[in-house]
Amino acid sequence: MYCLNLKSFDPFFNLAIEEILLKNSTNEYFILSVNNPSVIIGKHQSGHQEVDTRYVSKNMIPVIRRITGGGTVFHDRGNLNFTFIRESESGKQVDFRKYTQPVIDFLKSMGIDAKFEGKSDLKVDGYKVSGNAEHIYHNRVLHHGTLLFRSSLEMLRSSLRKDVSCYTSRAVASNPSTVMNLYEMMNCVEDISELKRTMINYFLRNDPGLELFELTQEETDLAQSLSDSKYKSWEWNWAYGPEYRFTNTFEILEASHLCSMFVKEGVIRECSIDGSDLMRKMSKKIPGCRHMVGDLSDLFRKENVILAEEDIYNFF
Repeated sequence: MYCLNLKSFDPFFNLAIEEILLKNSTNEYFILSVNNPSVIIGKHQSGHQEVDTRYVSKNMIPVIRRITGGGTVFHDRGNLNFTFIRESESGKQVDFRKYTQPVIDFLKSMGIDAKFEGKSDLKVDGYKVSGNAEHIYHNRVLHHGTLLFRSSLEMLRSSLRKDVSCYTSRAVASNPSTVMNLYEMMNCVEDISELKRTMINYFLRNDPGLELFELTQEETDLAQSLSDSKYKSWEWNWAYGPEYRFTNTFEILEASHLCSMFVKEGVIRECSIDGSDLMRKMSKKIPGCRHMVGDLSDLFRKENVILAEEDIYNFF
């Protein structure tokens, strides 16, 4: 098995390289990476249902869909991501305990008693420190997870939607947990880079078949191309998710309104807004518009409907 220490902080590229190594190689890999602030949603989730659209938009935090299932996680430079890409035996491919046990053992070597709980979480004293997800590709498994070390818990909480009652869909829902950072329990580790080096050295010592590996230029180019064409695309990150219905009541233009929208493949297919003649007329213009902040803002401006800056978030 090869050990890859990804130097990139680009979440688009780092997700792409996992897919490239999963699908374009027969080798097995253990990968460690750190990403810039980003919200990573599961393959079968709806982005707006999972994230606080106002917060991520105003703070320019990208929302990126991954190829694995499960719930939404927040990444930043205080979060260490680990990935296993392994050959697997048919019928025994999905095995969260198998792939998290080496991480549990590593944490134990650091004096931390982490336990596997629920379907895919690692917890310490009841607090979640790691979420995990998997994807099967032929006879290969991609398993990846997070380790909260010194992440911004304020940004994490602010990025994720707390009240999802406005949304009705078949999408996989996240299971919110109380989280904590490992930093306070790792007195001998100063920063995420040191944690990364420590974890790599631990795995090299405890797996004699593990060897360090660097990406080839071809693999880098393939990953960059996939990053640009897929992981940065609206079609993958927003349109791929399941259809949903959005319903909300709000005050706008000094009147109370009830808005209902049906969204499929990221595009608003149906819209009704009751409360004022102006908004009733606008509701007939909205179908065909992408359910995105910029697109709706542009449409209101085009129709000379002047909204306060914050008003647009009533539609998310």
